[in-house]
Amino acid sequence: MQPLPLLHEATLSSLKRTKNLLAFSGGGDSTALFFLLHVNAISFDIAHVNYQTRKQSDAEEAYAKTLANTYGKSCFSVTCKLENANFEHRAREERYAFFESLMQEHGYETLIMAHHLGDRLEWLLMQLCKGAGVVEMLGMQEREEREGYAIVRPLLHVNKPALKNYLEKEAIAYFEDESNASLRHQRNAFRHHFANPLLEKYEKGILQSFHYLAEDAKRLVPHQAKRIKDLFILPQDSDDLINIRQIDKILKILGVLASTQQRREILQTRNCVIAHRIAVVFDETLIYIAPYVRLPMMKKDKEVYRKAKIPAKIRGYLALEKIDATALLSH
Repeated sequence: MQPLPLLHEATLSSLKRTKNLLAFSGGGDSTALFFLLHVNAISFDIAHVNYQTRKQSDAEEAYAKTLANTYGKSCFSVTCKLENANFEHRAREERYAFFESLMQEHGYETLIMAHHLGDRLEWLLMQLCKGAGVVEMLGMQEREEREGYAIVRPLLHVNKPALKNYLEKEAIAYFEDESNASLRHQRNAFRHHFANPLLEKYEKGILQSFHYLAEDAKRLVPHQAKRIKDLFILPQDSDDLINIRQIDKILKILGVLASTQQRREILQTRNCVIAHRIAVVFDETLIYIAPYVRLPMMKKDKEVYRKAKIPAKIRGYLALEKIDATALLSH
């Protein structure tokens, strides 16, 4: 089996320097990525979630374990039975919670996911129809920083037919999820009616557009945040659209995907706690974002924070982590 030029050299070089975990379903996309990483000498282990939603679910889990055993990798699996109501949202939550627990427990630095160009276009089209800006429509990025690790999606520039061709050429077994053919699911309908026909005709142009859009998106989030542990300090922009995009990016790093209602709350109150976990506070010129911690404080400590103009909701985290308030703004 020879390496194929489906993965960027820069991505491969980066993955060779980190401890990696591959999110593996047993479907064509993650199976192709498994072997592409393998033939390019990338070290990784795999994580599999068995939702028990189909007859083949147990066979997919067994396949994950067989591949791991054959190629000398650790395989982590979990069985997760969910109710049908709001299944996709709950499944995503459970999946990421499982992955993040493994990242933390075993010291993985990179979570590798098999999203491809078709997935990226489906997301853009769905966001376009809901009403969204450039940053929201782009959604998936090849590299995305999270708290304590990074998500890497090496296949975002690769269309699904190329992955299928690779699997067929190398005679690699994989599973087909029959639910992907059901047009009752919104994403499947977008894929069948819009994304696939567009990619068949305009793949090269769509890929180039994503490149241009990604460059444009960088210009829409122009400020760099100062980071001290999990405390972030941003210059406050006169444009709240830029502010909320910056905040949203940092919340993702801290493990929180903000809802539309939460974003609205941030901009309306300018002093709130999101998901009972993260404090977001505006002052005259800065925006502070940090885990929300409530600690009893001595009067003298409160005075130090007051003189340093540290917002009340941020002080607990500084005290917990012993961050020097007087030197904070010069950091």
